[in-house]
Amino acid sequence: MLSLRRAVFSVSPKGLTRNGSPSTLLSKTHSNSLRCRGGPILIPNARFATVKDTPWQLSSLSEPSPSLFQNVPEENEVLLSLSPSTYSENLDAWLRSDVRNMGAILGKSIQQHEGQGIFEKVEKLRHCAKQWRAASAGRDKDTEADANAAFDSMTTFVSSFTDDELYVVSRAFSHFLAIANAAEMHHRSRRVRADLIRGSSRDDETGDQKIRALRDAHDSCGRIFSDLLEKGVDKAAIHKTICSQKVEIVLTAHPTEVNRRTLLEKKKRVLKLLEQADLYRAMGASTPYQRKLVDDAMEREITNIWQTDEVSRFKPNPQTEAQLATLAIETVLWEAVPSFLRKLDATLKSDLGEEYGLPLDAAPIKFASWMGGDRDGNPNVTPQVTREVCLTNRLKATSLFISDLQKMYHRSSINICSAELRSKIDDTDAARRQPYRVYLAGVIDKLVRTEEWLTDSLTTVSAFESSERSNFTPQTKKNVYVSNKEFMDDIMLIHRSLEDTNNGVLADGLVTDVLRNISTFGLALCPLDVRQESDRHTEAMDCITRFLGLGSYSQWDESTRIIWLSQQLTSNRPLMRAGEWRLHPNFFPPTAVETLETFEMIAEQLEGSLGAYVISQATDASDVLAVLALQRDAGVKKPLRVVPLFETLDDLNGAAKTIDKLFSVQTYRGSINGKQEIMIGYSDSAKDAGRLAASWAQFKTQEQLVSVAQKHGIDLTFFHGKGGTVGRGGNPETFKAIMAHAPNTIRGQFRVTEQGEMIFKNFGVLSRAERTLDIFTAAVCAEQHIARASPTTEYRNLMEVLSEKSCEAYRSIVRGDPRFVPYFRSATPELELGSLMIGSRPAKRKASGGVESLRAIPWIFAWTQTRLNLPTWLGVGEALNDVLSQKKTADKIKLMYNDWGSFKTTIDLVEMVLAKSEPVIAKHYDDTLVHDEKAQELGAAIRSIHLMTEKSVLELTNHKKLGENNELLTKALAVRNPYVDALNILQVETLKRVRATDNTGDEKKKKLLMDALLTTITGISNGMGNTG
Repeated sequence: MLSLRRAVFSVSPKGLTRNGSPSTLLSKTHSNSLRCRGGPILIPNARFATVKDTPWQLSSLSEPSPSLFQNVPEENEVLLSLSPSTYSENLDAWLRSDVRNMGAILGKSIQQHEGQGIFEKVEKLRHCAKQWRAASAGRDKDTEADANAAFDSMTTFVSSFTDDELYVVSRAFSHFLAIANAAEMHHRSRRVRADLIRGSSRDDETGDQKIRALRDAHDSCGRIFSDLLEKGVDKAAIHKTICSQKVEIVLTAHPTEVNRRTLLEKKKRVLKLLEQADLYRAMGASTPYQRKLVDDAMEREITNIWQTDEVSRFKPNPQTEAQLATLAIETVLWEAVPSFLRKLDATLKSDLGEEYGLPLDAAPIKFASWMGGDRDGNPNVTPQVTREVCLTNRLKATSLFISDLQKMYHRSSINICSAELRSKIDDTDAARRQPYRVYLAGVIDKLVRTEEWLTDSLTTVSAFESSERSNFTPQTKKNVYVSNKEFMDDIMLIHRSLEDTNNGVLADGLVTDVLRNISTFGLALCPLDVRQESDRHTEAMDCITRFLGLGSYSQWDESTRIIWLSQQLTSNRPLMRAGEWRLHPNFFPPTAVETLETFEMIAEQLEGSLGAYVISQATDASDVLAVLALQRDAGVKKPLRVVPLFETLDDLNGAAKTIDKLFSVQTYRGSINGKQEIMIGYSDSAKDAGRLAASWAQFKTQEQLVSVAQKHGIDLTFFHGKGGTVGRGGNPETFKAIMAHAPNTIRGQFRVTEQGEMIFKNFGVLSRAERTLDIFTAAVCAEQHIARASPTTEYRNLMEVLSEKSCEAYRSIVRGDPRFVPYFRSATPELELGSLMIGSRPAKRKASGGVESLRAIPWIFAWTQTRLNLPTWLGVGEALNDVLSQKKTADKIKLMYNDWGSFKTTIDLVEMVLAKSEPVIAKHYDDTLVHDEKAQELGAAIRSIHLMTEKSVLELTNHKKLGENNELLTKALAVRNPYVDALNILQVETLKRVRATDNTGDEKKKKLLMDALLTTITGISNGMGNTG
C-alpha cells in the first residue's frame, strides 16, 4: 500500500506553517483560500522537496516529469533486503512510485483538457479531505472542532460548483481511485513473484536449488503440502485428495461491475505496462529509450482513459453479459488454468515425489456460468437466449482449440512416432516424414467442420423466435466433435506417442496444456446452469393438471403433490404432446408457456452444454420433484441435476426437513445415482435476517443437511451462492472463508459463485487468476486434512442467543419500523441505482413491493455508497452488547471468539466493514437528503447503534482500534479514504440537485447531473473495493 510521510501544517496570519515554522512552500493567498484549519496532512513520501509554489503540487496529481523508473530501488536491492520489514518497505516503494507517477499523468491530462481552474478545484477538495482525516474525521474529541471546520469547508466548497464542475471533479477522483486499484492489483502479483525469487533455497544435503513454482504462503499449495506432511498426513493421501477434489467456480451476471468493459480493457493495458516496467527493473540494464517507451505508452493509456466516457449508455442484454464469461476464459483463464496446473504438478512432484504428479485428466478446477441461463426474475433470459449462449460458448471453445492445435501443428515437425499413431494415418510420403502434422491435420479439419456446423446452427437459432418452431438444433453432422471424450482421446494419442518414443519433454509442452484445457473447459467452454423460481414450476404444473382435468395442482397439499409427481416419474407416458401448450392459451398463459419451452430447450442441448437446474425460493420436496418430472416429460435424455436453493432464514431452518422428505421418495432417490447438490443462499438470508443470524443458520443448515444425506446414503455437494461483499456472504480472504465452513461439509467438493466486479479482480489478469486458483485449491485440500473442532454445546447455545437477539434487532428496524423504507429511499441513492446500465435484470424480482422484493445486490450497493454499510452490522451490536453486559456470558463469548474459528471469522469481517464505514459521512447524507423529521430521527438512532456496535466489537476482540489486526486494510484506508470522502461529498450534492430537477422538465440538466452521479457511484465503488 502507498505509505505516507506525515507533515504538520497549520494556517496562521503569517501564512502556512510547517511543523510550527513558516513554510515557503505555499503562498499566503493559496493557504487562506483553502478554508481548512489545522491538523496534519498526509503527503506522499519523498515528494516534498520538489514542491515550491502551491499546495496542490504536493499531490500525486502534480508530480513533475513523471516516470515509472524514478526514485525506485532496483530489483536486486529489494530482493537482497535482509530484514522482512526492509524487504516489504522496498517493495512498497515500487507501489508508491506507480501510484504517484500514474496520478501525475492523470493530473497532467486534467490540466491539458479541462484547464488549470478545474485542476485546482480537484486539489483543493483533496487537500480539505486530507485535513478532515488528519483531524480524526470527527472521532477524536480533542480535534473535533478542526474536523468540523474541514468537513464544512468541503461541503461549502462543493456546493459552489457548477453542474459541469461536479461532473468533471467527480471524474478526477473516480479515475484516480481506478488507477490506484490497478497499481495495487499489479503489486499483489509483484509480491508473489518477489516472494518466489526471494524464497528460493538450496537442499541442505545436495546443495541443489529448490525450484519453487508456487508461493510459500499459508494459503498456497506452495506450502500446504509440506505443512500437511509435517502433520503426519500420508503422501498418497495428499495426492489422492488433489486428484479427486473439484472446485467449480460459477461465473454469474449479477450486476456489480460498474466499470465499462472498455475501461477494464484499458486497465489491462496499464497492468501490462507496469509488468514491462518491472521487467526492465529486473534486467537492471534497460536503455533510457526503452524506459521512455514505457513511460510514453503509460501516458497515452491514461490520457485515453481520461477522455473516455466512463458511463455505460446502454443496458446489456443477457447475450452481452454472457460474453463477460467468454472473455474472461478466452483472454486469461485459457492460459492461466494450464499454467497453474503445470505449477501444481511441479509442486506435487517437488514436495511429495516424482511419482506423485498431476494426472492429465485431473481437473481440480472447473468453471460454469449463469450468464444466459439465470432467468429468476429476469424476463430477458428466454429459451432462445439460452440456446444462443450455449452455441456461442461451444463455438468459442472450438475456435480456441483450433488456434492451439494450429500452433501444435507448426511445432510438430519430428518424424518419429508410435505404431499406434502410425496406424491412424495413411502410409504416404508426407505421413512418413511428418506423422504428427498429418495426424493433426485430420483433427484440425474435424474441428473446423465442427466450427462451421456450430456457426450454421447459431445462425439458424438466431433467425427464429421461440413461438415459431419447437426445435432449433439442426441435425448433428457427421465427423464433428460433440463428445469431450472423443476429442480427449484423439489428443491423448499424441501424448502417448511422444512418451513412447522418448519425447516426454515434447509431450509436456503444448500437448499437455491442451489436454488440461479439455479436462477443465471441454467443448462446451463453461456449462450453463438454468435457474428459475419455484412458483413458475408450480404454475406450469397447475396449468397441466387443469388442462388434463385433474384439478388444480397449486391447491393440492404437499403429500398429494409428492404422490402424483412420483407416479409421473415412474410412468413412460408423457403428460402432454410436445408443444401442445402453445395451442391452448386459455389454459397456458405466456409465463407458463415460457417455462415449458425452457424444458423443451433443455432437451435439445448437446451433452455438457448445461450443468444444473437451480430452483430459487425452494421450500418443499415437491419443488424438486416437479422440475425432474418436467424434464422427463420434455424428453430430456439425461436430466440435469436438480438443485434446490434455500435462501431465507425460514427456508434454511426448514431445509433439513424438506430434504429428508425428498430423499424418502424412493422414485427420486433411485434417479440421482446417490448424489445431490444443494445451494445455500448467503445474500438473501443475510438481507432477510441480518449477517449474524444468517451466518449461524447457514452453518447449522449445512451440518443438518450432511446428517440427513448420510442417513440416506447420499453424497452431498454444497453450492455456495456468495457475493463479493461481506453483506452477501463474501470474504476477501478466501482460504480463511473455506476453512471457516462447518467440518465435513465440503469434503473435496466446493461449488461457489463469482460475481460482477469480482470476476475482473480475481480473473482479470494472468498472475491474479493463477493466484486465485492456487488459493481455492490449497483451501479445499487443507479443509479435508486439518481437523477443526465443531462448536461445543455451550457455544451453540450462546450462538442461538446471539442469533435470536440479532435477528430481532435487525428486523425491528428493517421490517418493523414504518420510518425505515422512506429513510432508506431518501438517504441512499437506491432509487437512482436503476439508471446504472450494468445488468440485464430488474433490480426487483417483482415490479411491486418494497425492500422485501428488492434484490440483495442493490440493497447492499445503496448502503455501501453512503459508507454506512448497514446490512453487515445491524443487529450484531445489540446481540453482542446484550451478552457482554453479563459477566457470565461475557467470559464465554470472549473465549468463543478466540477458540472457534468460524465465529472469529464472522466477527473479524464485521470489524473490517465497521473500519470501512464512516457514520459522519452517512449523517451528511441524512442532513442533506432526508427531509422527513421521523426518518431523520431513525437515521440518528441507526448511527447510535453503529457506534454501540463498534464499541461491542472492540470489547469482544480486545482491540483498541477497528482493524488494528489488519495492517493491509489500515494502510489501504489511509490512502483511499480522503479520495472516497471527497466523492461522497460530491455525490450528496449531486443527489440533491438530481432530485431537485425531477419535476422541472430540464432534461439536459438532469442528464448532466445523472452522469455526475453515476461517476461518483463508480468512484466510490472503486474506492471501497466493492459494490454489491
